[in-house]
Amino acid sequence: MKKASGAEVGQTPVKSRIARMVDRKVEDFVPQGTPLFKPDGNSREGRIVPEVVVTYGSRKHLARNIIKVLPKMVSAIKNRSAGFRDLKNNPSASEAGKHAEPELFGELEEFAHSLGCERIGYTKVPHYLVFSNYKTLSENAIILTIAMDKKKMGKAPSITAGREVWRTYDSLGSIVNKIAAFLRERGFAAQAGSPLGGEANYPRLAQRAGLGYIGKQGVLISPGLGPSQRIATVYTSIENLPLTGTEANSHAWIAEFCESCNRCVDKCPAGAIYKEKPLIEDGGPKHIDHIKCAMPFSKTMGCSVCIAECVFFKGDYEKIKAGFFKR
Repeated sequence: MKKASGAEVGQTPVKSRIARMVDRKVEDFVPQGTPLFKPDGNSREGRIVPEVVVTYGSRKHLARNIIKVLPKMVSAIKNRSAGFRDLKNNPSASEAGKHAEPELFGELEEFAHSLGCERIGYTKVPHYLVFSNYKTLSENAIILTIAMDKKKMGKAPSITAGREVWRTYDSLGSIVNKIAAFLRERGFAAQAGSPLGGEANYPRLAQRAGLGYIGKQGVLISPGLGPSQRIATVYTSIENLPLTGTEANSHAWIAEFCESCNRCVDKCPAGAIYKEKPLIEDGGPKHIDHIKCAMPFSKTMGCSVCIAECVFFKGDYEKIKAGFFKR
């Protein structure tokens, strides 16, 4: 019965309003005929965080708690919408710059760090990582992360942690819009990919860019930040990005460590994290059941138990790594 009540939220006018607010696609904001980067037959479906929470979360807890994060939630949704509207400021496809001088990337990274970004990576997006219900402006992607406040996230599950979750959605959404504008001012086309969920699989793009490795709970784990970070993307016409990923990801040992740990699996209040991960359309693993996940998420507007209980959140990355390779 409880699962049904979560689904019932999806039938309310609230869900319809949220759906309309987040239902933005790049093809609706660029001139007709603009070449776009498309998914392929192996792509999985993408979802936007607010819609998932409102559709499958607890009606009772949403009614009680959504007001506690509403300013940041609304601002994050507005940032996502602004990112699409700003596509009108792009140079035309024929005029957009495709080659950047090396110093541009230094300026870009300095600007990103000044806005609060922790790490920046560059990668090419394969078609199968574009979600089946979206398209992107380009295959060229700049990956950006910001840190979550560790003290606040350590209180998960709580409204304190939930507020921090929505602060980072809002903050990084604003940051990627500013970075897209930075590139447009220099003659390049750019599309801001909202941290609320976008056109492609962000954790896997960040992994491809060498920024870390995906843990058992489906989030990126990185040195210095562990799992306590938010990811977003800026797609650009720049074809000579200084790609940061390598064939042999130096963080790949995390996958084996997580297989022997399973702390997040055991601690998840909804049992939403798969111990044995099924493979889906794009050949990658499915880490969580998003319908189950939405229920505890709605109770505190962020849950984050899988972050706060992660060994990499509680411990030092390098010490964990050293211990792993001593086994």
